[in-house]
This record gives sequence, structure tokens and C-alpha cells, in this order.
Amino acid sequence: MKTGMAVPAPKKLDPTQSLTALYGSMLRKFRTKAGWTQRELGDRIPIAHSRIAQFELGNETPVPDVAQALDRLLKADGDLLDLWQHVVRTPIPDWARRYVNLEPQASKIRKYQAQTVPGLLQTEGYARALLGGSRPSVGTALERLVTARLARQTILGAEGAPVLWAILDEAVLWRPLGTSGDMREQLEHLIAASDLNSVVLQVLELDQGEHPLLGGSTTVLSFFSQPDMAYVESAYSGELVEHPGTVAEFALALDHLQALALSPQASVDLIRSIIEEKYCDSRLPSRARRRRLAQVQLQQRAGRRLRRGR
Repeated sequence: MKTGMAVPAPKKLDPTQSLTALYGSMLRKFRTKAGWTQRELGDRIPIAHSRIAQFELGNETPVPDVAQALDRLLKADGDLLDLWQHVVRTPIPDWARRYVNLEPQASKIRKYQAQTVPGLLQTEGYARALLGGSRPSVGTALERLVTARLARQTILGAEGAPVLWAILDEAVLWRPLGTSGDMREQLEHLIAASDLNSVVLQVLELDQGEHPLLGGSTTVLSFFSQPDMAYVESAYSGELVEHPGTVAEFALALDHLQALALSPQASVDLIRSIIEEKYCDSRLPSRARRRRLAQVQLQQRAGRRLRRGR
């Protein structure tokens, strides 16, 4: 007697992870209650059943007409549609939402940042200046964007937090965003963050010249139970890369940058020197000026000793 193939167990959902995850969990609950498979629900809309799977996993958000059809077909009496409206009002754009949902699931997050401090390490003042400046039309949505960005940072202090290995181009440290106070606070925050067991910080000096990731910022996410993924982003778009060969190329590029960059301790020393040079109290001498003064004093003392020896 032949036996049918075992049906794989559905992936476990964590509805507390995000609004999209909560929507996906509710969608699966209503679909299961209706007694339909993902394929059967997709056929009724109609869309590919793989899209239903992505909705339930919280990786994608349905467009308005699909969201309305899901609520109607599953007889959710507006509950699914109400939750969907909260999801689409969240300040994280669709192209970034899947990546943001994957961050807390990762065991390691490796980043190269060419232009700005990583979102997971930004201070409130720096984030507000960055989001306000890079999106001139943001208007009243700015504060929601800032809140959403800062909320992502809770994963760094959580139990089982992913390791964040961030390589910052030196230009990131010199580029002023916000007030001088905002920038000083941001640089000091980077130094403090480097003391966390879950954070490794390196700086790639400007004089390193060409390197494999000159094209822009890149992230590679590693997981315990699924293949690595890469994420390439700009101010207005992002692409999640899952092809194993392409992800491996990005990972190798990051390996090269880790070798080229300053050590974590030397990176912190460089950040401290930039704070002293650009953002210290103007009434206090910078490190360079203190060094010059010390040299002058040594020369003066040596000159006095020579004169006394005559």
C-alpha cells in the first residue's frame, strides 16, 4: 500500500514580532478556520499561492484590492482589513519591511555603511537630521519615522541578540548631520555601543582607496536555520538578495573590508580623535594642538638646558 508524502509543517509565526507578522498570523488563522489551503485561497482572489505564503510570514503586505478580497472571502468582518490599515500606515516602506522583519531573526548582521551610521546605531538627533534631510517631503511623518527607527534598536540589548558587525567608511564620521551637539552625541554613542558584547565596530579609512563595495552600503544577514541573505540599499530603495552565489559574493566582499579596516580599538581611537578635532569645547585645545604645544615646551626646556650648560 502506497503512502502519501508527508505534508511539511507550516512555519511557526511570531505575531509579537511586528504588525506585519501579526497580520500574517491572523490571516493564517482565518484561512485555517475556513478550511482552505494557501493555493485554494490564492485561486479565489486570484493571486499566486506563494504570495499568500509571503503575507502569512509577514514578508509582504497585500495591495488594497487584495487586502479587501482576503477580508471578504475569509469572512473576517473587517478585522483583517482594520489590521491591514495599521500595517500600511507604519512608517517603514514596503521595500524595507521584509529586511526589518528579518533583522531580529538573524544570528549575525554584517554591514558596510558608505554614507551614514547604521540605523541600529543611530541616535535620535542624528536619525531626525538624516530622515528629515534625505526626505524633504516627509513633513509630519518625520517623528513616526524616527520612532520606528529607534524601536529597531531594542534587538541589540535583547537576550540572544544578533551580533552586529559594522564597518563604517571614514567619510561617515566626518560628514556632519544635524547640529554639532547631535554629531558629537552620535560619535560618542558609537564608542559606547562598541563596548557591547553584541557589537563589533570597524572604520575603513579614506586612504584605503578602491575596495569591493564602493558601489554603496551592503548588509549580509546570517541565520542558524536558513541560508544567508544580502540587502543592498539606497535612500529610496532596497533589494533583498537571496541567490546563494550573489550572497556569497557580498559576504566575500565584506571579508575583504574587515581585513582592510582598522581594528576595533584603533577604530574607537579614530572616532575619539575626530570628536576632539571637530566637536570638542572650542575653549579647550584639540589633541593636535596639545601635541604641538608639548613639542614646543620640550624644545624650550632643551634650549634652557643647553644655555645653562655653557
